[in-house]
Amino acid sequence: MQWTLDQLRQFVTTADCGSFSAAARQLGKAQSAVSTAIGLLEADLGLELFDRSRRNAQLTDAGLVLLLEARELLRQAEALDSRARALHDGSEATLTLALDEALPYTAISALIREIAARFPDLDLTLLNGTATEVADYVDQERAQIAFHFVRGALPACFDQRHIGTVPQGAFVAEGHELARLKIVQRKDLAKYRQLIMEAEDVQETAYSARLWRSDSFYSIAEMVADDLGWAILPINIGTYQAYRKPLKQLHCPSLALPPLSVRMLWCQGWQPTPTVQWVQSRFTQLLNQVQRIE
Repeated sequence: MQWTLDQLRQFVTTADCGSFSAAARQLGKAQSAVSTAIGLLEADLGLELFDRSRRNAQLTDAGLVLLLEARELLRQAEALDSRARALHDGSEATLTLALDEALPYTAISALIREIAARFPDLDLTLLNGTATEVADYVDQERAQIAFHFVRGALPACFDQRHIGTVPQGAFVAEGHELARLKIVQRKDLAKYRQLIMEAEDVQETAYSARLWRSDSFYSIAEMVADDLGWAILPINIGTYQAYRKPLKQLHCPSLALPPLSVRMLWCQGWQPTPTVQWVQSRFTQLLNQVQRIE
């Protein structure tokens, strides 16, 4: 196998242009050079690619088939060259992001689309889980960085950066007795089971003597939809449309719920790369946009 990528490029260009002379003009070569290159390619392949009995460069049946293969080989070569240039310029070859499953999906999906457009050669892996799980992924070096809701103090093995907030509210299932009240007081909440987030070393505020716990906001929301109690949830979780029964946000001014803080974390001593810095900056902007919408 002695053929070259340049010969394949001249073959594809000739097929696209419909003649050797037109291909030569486009490539900036002499017509004889293009004709010779394709002749050598045909000799190496043992096949005629063009029917030279015709005036124009018309592909043979074999040429039609091999044209598809040539296009794919040139595409792969260009991808290899693009990846090499990106690595030479300091971009990562791979990146693994760990994402809190409760973060706003609109911000996450927009971020992933923009990563695809800005870093087309990046080998990206996404790991999803609870706030605790995504921190563990970083600690176990399964992911370089994680985005999650702040759930208590950060262990000394991590470094962090605050990137935004997400509003939260109190929710019940549509039709719940609390949903009938225009203004809900704390004493009203105390009458019903509260579903709270279970997080290691974090004490969630309890407003009811009856408590059920889970480590997943989505699991809690599903239980709220099943009329098992009320819960304080990120607004994006509470307003999600796929539950068995719609959730209703309670108007409870006395709770004065602050927005949930979101941070990026990574292992102490590791320096965020330019790609990671861009991801952090862009996700910060997207979270701020979501908060304004909410």
